Amino acid sequence: MEIEEIESIVTTVMIAGLCSFMFFIMWDLARKSNAGKWGTFVILGGLGLGLFAFLIKGFVVELMAGGFGG
Repeated sequence: MEIEEIESIVTTVMIAGLCSFMFFIMWDLARKSNAGKWGTFVILGGLGLGLFAFLIKGFVVELMAGGFGG
């Protein structure tokens, strides 16, 4: 296994862990602030939208580069 393959795998795993941790932070913020259903929706929707856009960007870049078998 080449170093580039290892770096790619580690980067993917670490970014997934970071995204999971960011979701936990949003959930914990909503819970500790007693935001209720609407407040939790706003927190997860507003902050999660940036996280979602970051994840979608990776797919769009791969599609444009032809990286998904295209």
